[in-house]
Amino acid sequence: MEEPRLAQAAVAQKVWEETPGWAPPLCPSPKAWSLEPPAYRLQDFDTLATVGTGTFGRVYPVKEKRAKHFFALKLMMRPEGLIRPSLICCFLCRLMECVPGCELFSYLHNRGLFFSAEIICAIVHSKEIIYRDLKPENILLDRDGHIKLTDFGFTKKLVDRTWTLCGTPEYLAPEVIQSEGHGRAVDWWALGILIFEMLSGFPPFKILADKIDFPRHLDFHVKDLIKKLLVVDRTRRLGNMKNGANDVKRHQWFRSLDWEAVLQRKLKPPIVPKIACDGNTSNFRTYPENDWDTSATVPQKGLEIFKNF
Repeated sequence: MEEPRLAQAAVAQKVWEETPGWAPPLCPSPKAWSLEPPAYRLQDFDTLATVGTGTFGRVYPVKEKRAKHFFALKLMMRPEGLIRPSLICCFLCRLMECVPGCELFSYLHNRGLFFSAEIICAIVHSKEIIYRDLKPENILLDRDGHIKLTDFGFTKKLVDRTWTLCGTPEYLAPEVIQSEGHGRAVDWWALGILIFEMLSGFPPFKILADKIDFPRHLDFHVKDLIKKLLVVDRTRRLGNMKNGANDVKRHQWFRSLDWEAVLQRKLKPPIVPKIACDGNTSNFRTYPENDWDTSATVPQKGLEIFKNF
């Protein structure tokens, strides 16, 4: 039976350990993408408990049997028509850096300023890339408490506008819902939703139809920032005008921040996850291992898409 080869993905943890003076940025850099990872097979790893699930698959921490390095393995089921007929188990596998802290979703409290600043630095609009799925479940904390964006399944290199309806409903910008074509402005809308949620504990539902109902404890400046990020007219939305992200960084809510220090990860995180040892999953929720249907049909279509995968 043909052995599925693991995808060439960001193995930043291994690079970090083997390259003196190199530290992982807030998001994968082009330099990291160009590195050629080793060719692994599934039997090269011991699989630990599930730490995340989604529509298309689930994530496991895995330990390399020989070198004892830890990685995250994302196992994804493919829709019918996108699978090689010679495979019995129809999965795609991505091997990624293991980020053991937890999901930011676990820490939706009054830590918004620090996390918002690091998220802004992680958004890669300067490379003409839109993320399109900014939400707490896709933001991880590393062992030092700094954020890392994950799950780039909806990310797209932007030329002009794109019309694909994708993302998570609570964070979708109006132009996505109304199929008007969208660009980088959708990430700034999602940031506004995310900041509101981090500071209040719940998202602002029905935001297209209703006025935003702010909790009393939010100060004037953060309310002003959220309002400007949640402008329905994307041409007037903060972050999407002439000065781009700089308009967001210059907002009064961020007035106390040294943005260069944020970029260099020099600020002290408000939360440092407790990690007992490498491979520890205690910061993640527990998922049942037998509730995922791994049966798959063997279609004949779509063979060329994954020809050299």
